[in-house]
Amino acid sequence: MSQPDKPVLREQIYRIIFETDTPNGRRFDIVLLWAILLSTGVVMLESVSYLRESFPFLFTNIEYVFTIVFTLEYTLRIWTARKRLGYALSFFGIIDLLSILPTYIAFFVTSSQYLLVIRVFRLFRVFRVLKLARYLSEANTLVKSLRDSRAKIMVFLFAVFNVAIIMGTIMYLVEGGEHGFTSIPTSIYWAIVTMTTVGFGDIHPTTALGQFLSMILMVMGYGIIAVPTGIIGVDMIKEEARSTGKNGPQLTDANCSNCGHIGHLEGAHYCSHCGAKL
Repeated sequence: MSQPDKPVLREQIYRIIFETDTPNGRRFDIVLLWAILLSTGVVMLESVSYLRESFPFLFTNIEYVFTIVFTLEYTLRIWTARKRLGYALSFFGIIDLLSILPTYIAFFVTSSQYLLVIRVFRLFRVFRVLKLARYLSEANTLVKSLRDSRAKIMVFLFAVFNVAIIMGTIMYLVEGGEHGFTSIPTSIYWAIVTMTTVGFGDIHPTTALGQFLSMILMVMGYGIIAVPTGIIGVDMIKEEARSTGKNGPQLTDANCSNCGHIGHLEGAHYCSHCGAKL
C-alpha cells in the first residue's frame, strides 16, 4: 500500500489538529488538554521545595517529555496551518509558542521554567472539544460590549478616582497621622478600600467626623459597584440583540481555521477578524 503524498498527509493532520468534527480530532484535543493539565500541575508541584528536594530529577525529566510533545504539536500546527504566519501571530499561536519557550530558555536562565504555567491559558481549547462554541460567541459578545462601553466606563472611573482623592484628602485632615492616616496617598488607599467594600481594617477612622464620612463613603460604594454593571449590561443587551438578528445581522458559530475566531456574519466567506477564507 502506497504512502499518502505530502499534501494529503498534511490535510489529514490538519483535520486532526485544527478540527474537532472527527473522532480523531476530538481524541487529539482531549489528549492535549490532559497533557496541558498534567504539565501545569508538574510545574506547580515543582515549586514546592520539599518535593523539589526529594525528587531532584523527576520533575525535570517529566518537563522535558512534555516540552517535546508540545514542541512537536506546535511544529505540526505551523506545518499544516492554512496561513502559517496568521496562526503564528494569533492568540493561540503565541500561547503555544510561549508554552514551550521557557524550557529552552531554562538552559541559559535559571528559574524561567516556572513561566510554563502560561499553558493553563491553552485550556480555552476545551470549548472547541465540548462543542460549546456558543459560549465563545457569548465571550465575543462580552468583549464587544466592554469595547463599546469603554468611554463611559473611563469617565466613570475618572469620577471615582476624583472622589477617592477628595475623600482621602479630607480624611487626612480630619484623622491625621496619629490615627494611621499618615499621608494623602495612604488616605486615598483607605478611601478606595472603603468604596469597594473590601474593608481590610488596617486603617480605620476613630473620630466622630471621620466615622460619619466613612459611612457616607460606604453607601457610595454600593452605587459605584452598580453603575458599571448597568453600563455594561445595556451594551450587552444591544450586542445580543444584534448578534441574534433581532436588531441587525445574525452571527453564526463558524470557526476560522486561521485565527480561531468564532462568530461571523451569516453567509460570510471570509473571517471578520483576520480576513482568511472560511
